[in-house]
Amino acid sequence: MNLSQALSFSSYAQRMVAARSEYRDTWEGAPEKTLDWDSVVTQPIAAALAHGDADGLAAVLRQVRQHVMLHTMARDLIGLADLDEVCGNMSRLASDALTAAVTLHQTQLAETRGWPRDTSGTIQPFIIVGMGKLGGSELNVSSDIDLVFLYPEDGETDGSRPLSNHEFFVRLGQRVIAAIDEITADGFVFRVDMRLRPYGESAPLAVSFDALEHYLTAQGRMWERYAWLKAQALTGSAYHDELQQLITPFVYRKYLDFDAYEGLRDVREQIRTQGKTRGYAHNIKLGSGGIRDIEFIAQALQIVRGGRIPALQLRGTRTALKALGERTLLPNDAVHDLLAAYDFLRRVEHRLQYRDDLATQTLPEDEASRTALAHSMNFASSADFQEALDTHRQCVVRHFETLLGYGNEGLSSTPSAQVHPTPSSTDFAWDTPETPTLLRQTLLSRRFSDPDTIADRIVRTRESKRYATLPERSRQRFDALTQQLTDIASTTASTATTPNVENAIDTLFLRMFTLLETISRRSAYLALLSEHPQTLPTLARLLAASSWAADYLNRHPILLDELLSPHILLAEPDWIVWRKELTKILEAHTGDTERQMDELRHFQHSQTFRLLAQDIAGQLAVERLSDHLTALADLILETTLTHCWRTLMPEDAPPPRFAIIGYGKLGSKEMSYGSDLDLVFLYKVGDDGDEAVARYTRLAQRMNTWLTSTTAAGNLYLTDLRLRPDGSSGLLISRWDAFLRYQREKAWTFEHQALTRARFIAGDNELGAAFMRERAVLLQQPRDIAVLRRDIITMRERMLEGRSNPTALFDVKHDRGGMVDIEFLVQFLVLAHAHRFPTLTRNTGNVALLTSAATLGLIAATEAEAAIQAYRFYRRRQHTAQLQEIDNAMIEPSLTENERSSVLALWEKLLAP
Repeated sequence: MNLSQALSFSSYAQRMVAARSEYRDTWEGAPEKTLDWDSVVTQPIAAALAHGDADGLAAVLRQVRQHVMLHTMARDLIGLADLDEVCGNMSRLASDALTAAVTLHQTQLAETRGWPRDTSGTIQPFIIVGMGKLGGSELNVSSDIDLVFLYPEDGETDGSRPLSNHEFFVRLGQRVIAAIDEITADGFVFRVDMRLRPYGESAPLAVSFDALEHYLTAQGRMWERYAWLKAQALTGSAYHDELQQLITPFVYRKYLDFDAYEGLRDVREQIRTQGKTRGYAHNIKLGSGGIRDIEFIAQALQIVRGGRIPALQLRGTRTALKALGERTLLPNDAVHDLLAAYDFLRRVEHRLQYRDDLATQTLPEDEASRTALAHSMNFASSADFQEALDTHRQCVVRHFETLLGYGNEGLSSTPSAQVHPTPSSTDFAWDTPETPTLLRQTLLSRRFSDPDTIADRIVRTRESKRYATLPERSRQRFDALTQQLTDIASTTASTATTPNVENAIDTLFLRMFTLLETISRRSAYLALLSEHPQTLPTLARLLAASSWAADYLNRHPILLDELLSPHILLAEPDWIVWRKELTKILEAHTGDTERQMDELRHFQHSQTFRLLAQDIAGQLAVERLSDHLTALADLILETTLTHCWRTLMPEDAPPPRFAIIGYGKLGSKEMSYGSDLDLVFLYKVGDDGDEAVARYTRLAQRMNTWLTSTTAAGNLYLTDLRLRPDGSSGLLISRWDAFLRYQREKAWTFEHQALTRARFIAGDNELGAAFMRERAVLLQQPRDIAVLRRDIITMRERMLEGRSNPTALFDVKHDRGGMVDIEFLVQFLVLAHAHRFPTLTRNTGNVALLTSAATLGLIAATEAEAAIQAYRFYRRRQHTAQLQEIDNAMIEPSLTENERSSVLALWEKLLAP
């Protein structure tokens, strides 16, 4: 479309160009460059303010508006302006016009009534809050502007004829509205809508911060959280932070807030109801698959998660969609489709408004107008345009239903059963004399082995004080979920890969019902499962496979959120992405140590749960799982060190000469769920001597507190610091030269055994490298083999004395021929032969070291392979036991006769006196 065709498209532009030559100049000059804001807007407004004439300012604002409108329209229609330029121009114009109106009218009102002040004498500003598209800087070309008028504190003006601050700002608001909204010979600037203020259109025009806070706290409704999400203060910049601190807790909760979906459903249902009477089918904003649906998707996910993820607290729809995509809270294809649809629909919206400068989003009915609209969108025919429009809207509807769990009829008052049907669900009335009988019959039909016991458990829970004190909506959700769990337990326990547990259906149901009881006081969690019933089968498979998973979820129910995104839940970790994500999360809460500690725990729990899900799904071998759990611990330790140092030192302080050394399972990269962290802290001092010791001691203490404290978010890790020189009686931190001297001169054999599994984790790289070099030197010392044998055997005997097994079962870890024996054998091979074969000092794990020993001819290949297979077998059995919360993996001796025999044979060969 060229400039002449663009002019033919807009009756409004034709009127303006015919009315004034300067408007024609603006239209014809538009293709040359973007709008010169200073000359077109800023200077004329400044000149009008200098004259101090209200009528003169009103005229200038309207004339400026016509110039901005014409220039923006021309560039848009001929394809030179993108959506950012169009919306940016209109939003900036609204802000500048409102600021000018406030500046002039506040000054004039203060000349007769004085300046409004609080009780301390501070002048109070008039704060205009832009809501909706203005707040999001997404204003369309002929839009109303939704405003709320505020002032910080009550008081009165300081003039000879004083007014209360409230009355002053009400009068000022009336003047500002007239300056912007009234239609004069020059037209209007923007239509003003004040209905979003507290208590609506019947309420006072301006309110104080205290009044706003009281309203939002006591009476703010769910739909208002969506409205205030986009709120942006346009005037009174000195108070913007204070206002934002007031609004944010209302819009965003600290927890995952799935109750927000119900509020969204209510708003959407009202729009649907209106649509049936007002005919929204052709409305590209309010109709199905329209602009509002895209905004709802972004806003719903922001409100649900924005309290936990501050980076989602964004006003713009497109920026919010992109942020959701970056955090994989929206699939990439959804982000792409919704952004494309939003751009298309907003451009259509602008063209509908360009025609006659009307705030409309309704498609024309006559063919001539539809064809003109199609041409303005660069389509050859109205049919082609309609096909593209339908494709975008259908795409929005599909994502709306998929992401928010609604049926094909759109949003209804309850989630659509067509989307996520509950298998063979049979509803029955609760709280009737027949309820217990009907419940037992239902359980019997679901193949529960002990329906009486299960029914009694359900009835007792529903008769409990805890249940009675739940809000009515929570009780309704609890009852509905209880019925669904009976179905899901029956279907899942009979099909899932589960351990040999008697009464599998009953066991699974009780695990799920216990979780339901745990979360019942948090309506958001009940809402999560109710709004997303597709999560229940995944949840059931996890709990069927592992009682440890059930316990973990009971301790950290916030992890239920992870079930919503299977593509993330089952994706193997990307450590680069994880590191960046954790950095962003913690930096968002700089200065808030308690929040950072909580977020660190949330992150660790989430990643552990994802690994658990992949483990149970059979995607990870035990060795691979251990690699990931160890890498997670490494990341947590590195991050904890960084942030603890920041809490102790100035921002410009150099990094600490401090290193974290990992021992045991952490050091050998063989961590499992719930493994302790065996740690040693090393440091180097410079000229500051004693100050460094005190500083690094505080650092180690603070790190240990961060790692081991139980906060509102739960716990992180248990630490074991006893492997430092002199054990529990020694200093918490070890000076590097003293540590090295101790290892060379005083360390016991068992301490060098531990050293075979030690590695540098985080901290000063130079110190870490020095440790790894000296570790290799220490392990390569020639040793008296007889003394080494004696020491290792003595230590093994002490361990056996401390862990007697009174049962007839075989303890795969501690009994003779088990895992500990294999670990001791590997340590003997390293300490006995590393002086000849330095490659044995590599901390590559027991399996790799056994393979190396065979390659070097220290043991036969068959012996190495037998020990490796035994070790892997034991680890799998130990892992299976842990998933069922069994402390020690105990099995029938006959099931492991070959493994034990091969390990004991190798022990006899290498260590027998």
